[in-house]
Amino acid sequence: MYDFHSISLSPAEMLALNVMTLSLIMLALYRGESQLDSNRPWAMLSLLAIFGISGRILLEPLPNIQPVTMLVLLAGIYFGGWRALALAGTIAWVSNVLVLGHGPWTFFQALGWGAVGLSGAGLSGFLLDGNRIRVTRLAYVSAASAFLFDWIVSLSILLETGTSMIVPYLINGLAFDLYHAAGNVAFVAWMAVPLSDMILRHSADPAREAVSEVVAN
Repeated sequence: MYDFHSISLSPAEMLALNVMTLSLIMLALYRGESQLDSNRPWAMLSLLAIFGISGRILLEPLPNIQPVTMLVLLAGIYFGGWRALALAGTIAWVSNVLVLGHGPWTFFQALGWGAVGLSGAGLSGFLLDGNRIRVTRLAYVSAASAFLFDWIVSLSILLETGTSMIVPYLINGLAFDLYHAAGNVAFVAWMAVPLSDMILRHSADPAREAVSEVVAN
């Protein structure tokens, strides 16, 4: 009997396989979402969580490149900050517990992505033309969101060291911040339009939800 499970792939081949798998998941979610009733935000958020968790795990070999930042940004734009925060926490906790490693940093990751989602809610008027996403503006904001997320997560070092290490730590991680920003822009170009179309079918009025949250807070 052949043992095909013993096949050894190079890192580049494994990455290509993971990208193809992620694309297949994206296609399946896109087709599956079309069978959902409209205006079911929690069902759509569940699909986004599945995609975000899969994306973090499959793209883990890449340095700081994953689709989660863009996903929570879109969730904030269309569903509001609190639902985006719920999505951020779910993706961070589940992916870390299952595969990537769980610890105090999980809280900071959830906090960082939650801040990105809240920013998306606050900037929804800037990022939307009616209910349609402005892709170029989203690309700029997603790039900036990479630094917001990474710098919030970097605060986790304060659990083990003093504030004097913050600036050197941020400088040392600048290359990874740039990788994250470039990855976010690539994800926006790749999938922001189909994802926003999917999300829009389950969001009543993105601008009104974001404004109501700001007023309430």
